[in-house]
Amino acid sequence: MSESAAALLEARIDQKRACIGVIGLGYVGLPLALVAVEAGFEVIGFDINPGRVEAIAAGRQVIRYIPAERMGAALETGRFLVTADFTRLGDCDAVLICVPTPLTRQREPDLSFVERTARDIARTLRPGQLVVLESTTWPGTTVELVKPILEERGLMSGRDFFLAFSPEREDPGNVRYSTATIPKVVGGDGAAAGRLAESLYRALVTEVVPVSSTQAAEAVKLTENIFRAVNIALVNELKTVYGAMGIDIWEVIEAAGTKPFGFMPFYPGPGLGGHCIPIDPFYLTWKAREFDIETRFIELAGQINTRMPYLVVDRLAEALDTVAGRGLNGARILVLGVAYKKNIDDVRESPALKLMELIDERGGLCEFHDPHVAALPPTRRHPRLSGKASVPLTKEGLAGFDAVLVATDHDEVDYALVAAHARVLVDTRNVFVRLGLAPEGLVKA
Repeated sequence: MSESAAALLEARIDQKRACIGVIGLGYVGLPLALVAVEAGFEVIGFDINPGRVEAIAAGRQVIRYIPAERMGAALETGRFLVTADFTRLGDCDAVLICVPTPLTRQREPDLSFVERTARDIARTLRPGQLVVLESTTWPGTTVELVKPILEERGLMSGRDFFLAFSPEREDPGNVRYSTATIPKVVGGDGAAAGRLAESLYRALVTEVVPVSSTQAAEAVKLTENIFRAVNIALVNELKTVYGAMGIDIWEVIEAAGTKPFGFMPFYPGPGLGGHCIPIDPFYLTWKAREFDIETRFIELAGQINTRMPYLVVDRLAEALDTVAGRGLNGARILVLGVAYKKNIDDVRESPALKLMELIDERGGLCEFHDPHVAALPPTRRHPRLSGKASVPLTKEGLAGFDAVLVATDHDEVDYALVAAHARVLVDTRNVFVRLGLAPEGLVKA
């Protein structure tokens, strides 16, 4: 049966008659769903949030860098349905899982969203369907967690349905690479699943990179982000060492980057943010314990990066003491930028949230300005900050703060205004030197 089912599904994909279901319409799922519609497929987007479903179905902009016009165009094709009715999963020929994989407060993998989604799929799973997990996770999740759930009703992977893993590689706000132009890694639970997943993604993106198994594909994504986390930890540590020596790490990196081989520049910051780099390394360290292996290098990098907000707040306190002659307790602090990276509205795991929390804990009175974040959404790790609103950036407003702390260097900020009116200025992104501004009271952190 598997060969005939696979051949039938492959033909439907090649002829663009297959219906694609995308579960989770966030920063990964929504762009993927739009790409599939734009490629000519019928797409059903699923989300557990009724408000988000309603907004997308109405064509309203829910992610800053995805214009409402693009969403409206997808809806106008008549091939894009958005729903919270998961019984419609049985209508889909391919189901792509794009749900969160966070960490618990004990920094262990939380796969509850993946498990819940797998059970939703299992209720309507039928022969001939392709299921692809895209959520970042530890090697083995697809076949050790998702597969047994899908097989509980008697259907078998590779015989009745097909299972694969293809890690998401979204980079929110990247103007050079988009969902359709980033190469897609694909690994199947068996050769037939691998071929079907390749066929599907070749119809959606410019390049597909097949690997031998779902485990290899899962390891690819972890490796990419561990590489970044370790190198960012290295430059964060170098920043601390060189700073004690009176050496500017930014100047050093800029000069080192002129070497045409053997060096790749990474840049320090106030900590790590986003849903990938701060989280993914811990998925591998957790899984490695099953094999009695210690991932000391990765864990050390995690310790350095998670420590950075504390060092930045220490630097802020020192700057207030030496420049303004006062302590952090009772000082009014403006945090500039709360998104985890520049020019986006995503605050997931943003170090700015930790900075604000630490400032509050030390008695500081903290506000923020972000041109892309009107108010902070609820977060599991920082519930006290929920609903806090961005304050206007004005000459009069700046005069009321004892210090400005740059956490995220959005382009849509009047840095000349900040440089002219901030009493104490702590810059974790080197934005003022980069722009040729050198105000009095500038402190790098």
